[in-house]
Amino acid sequence: MTRRTFLTTTLAAAAHAAPAKRNVLFIAVDDLRPQLGCYGDRFARTPYIDSIAAKGVVFDRAYCQQALCGPSRASLLTGLRPDTIRVYDLKTPFRDTRPNAVTLPQLFLNNGYHTENIGKIFHGETIMNDRASWSVPERLHMVTKRNQYALAKNQPAEDWVKTVATERADVPDNDYIDGKVADDAVATLERLRKQPFFLGVGITKPHLPFTAPSKYWDLFDRRELPLSANPDPARNAATHAIPSYSELRSYADFPKEGPIPEAKMREAMHGYYAATAFADACIGRILTALRKLGLAENTVIAVWGDHGWHLGEHGHWGKSTNFEAATRAPLIVSAPGTARNGTHSQRLVELVDIYPTLAELAALKPPPDLEGESFVPLLRQPGKPTWKKAAFSQYPRPAQQPKPQSTDSILKQGIMGYTMRTETMRYTEWRQDARVLETELYDHRRDPNETVNVAAQLTYKDPLTAMQKQMQAGWQGARYAR
Repeated sequence: MTRRTFLTTTLAAAAHAAPAKRNVLFIAVDDLRPQLGCYGDRFARTPYIDSIAAKGVVFDRAYCQQALCGPSRASLLTGLRPDTIRVYDLKTPFRDTRPNAVTLPQLFLNNGYHTENIGKIFHGETIMNDRASWSVPERLHMVTKRNQYALAKNQPAEDWVKTVATERADVPDNDYIDGKVADDAVATLERLRKQPFFLGVGITKPHLPFTAPSKYWDLFDRRELPLSANPDPARNAATHAIPSYSELRSYADFPKEGPIPEAKMREAMHGYYAATAFADACIGRILTALRKLGLAENTVIAVWGDHGWHLGEHGHWGKSTNFEAATRAPLIVSAPGTARNGTHSQRLVELVDIYPTLAELAALKPPPDLEGESFVPLLRQPGKPTWKKAAFSQYPRPAQQPKPQSTDSILKQGIMGYTMRTETMRYTEWRQDARVLETELYDHRRDPNETVNVAAQLTYKDPLTAMQKQMQAGWQGARYAR
């Protein structure tokens, strides 16, 4: 064998032996609660998301870092917490305070991946997008109120005016923005199938307005859908616990104040389920294309909601709180080659952990300043007995008003609610500067719906003290030492 033949053969063998780069399908679903079949909701119609769960791990206790789209997504995509990136609103770019941050898709871009964004991945406002993260310009990422309706009678004259909260229309899926996103994603997968990719797909529903083609409304009988099990304000709750602004009430066909009639609550509940079923169907089209193109076995799929959403819990219809209904989010990860697929993990994880996890799954070295930690060990052992001790979220007050406030105005008012979820409890401090104004403690062993603040009860003196110490130690003190 000649030297040239030997080298050629050796290089060919090495190339053949080198593992292919794992693709990433990164699916964000706006305002999605863990109200899915794979989370045990018997009314939900989410077969495609459930199919991802059947091949992956469902995280039953995943928490966002702030229950509002812009801050939550900025935190997740930078791997940094809200107090680090100083983003608490819907219009502050994280590049203003962290200009050199390397985002999650940017890390993949820097390592030879093609990165592409269809739909809402960053918040969607032009100022909050991030061109540095993507190989090509974002598409279909800016969704106004006007283009979330299919029927002309419901479309406002101005892009951001809110008309009706629900719409049921006998139209094809791609008359709505999410159907268009699915069309684009399918075509993009066909185009990218021969190169390593990080594809971000942002699904808008079930974000208000709750709009979907009629066939998804037909899946449900609203008379059978359950209303909230805890519709009353929590007893002894902090004065800052629930915001004065309710997102559902900002729509023209819902009362601005006072009781919401049961018929209207059922309409909203029906709309949320229908919009979620529509979102699932759009995801299903993308999964079908992934499988038909032979990409499924080498693609990590992450499906996540940017936060939860109150559907009447504590009398609130929206996000923007530190309660379980707003901070808990769905998170499902399917990673080829990991064991224990089709299982659930009860361990505490945070959305800020997604960045280091996907980096590890792709064998990429993440920036050293990330403030989450990889949960790859939980993909292999979902019931791992030792893990992080707490998940941390926060929300400023006053909360989002009809016109969202700027970070500057939020910081001037200086009231921030910090909440910490442990395996058994939720502890919240409302602070003004360094001063603690109010505290809340909810015992999830006895009160999973967070109906009574027990912080002032003498029987909880020792647990309260322990939670206060844990809060002082912060997220750094709650980490799992690998």
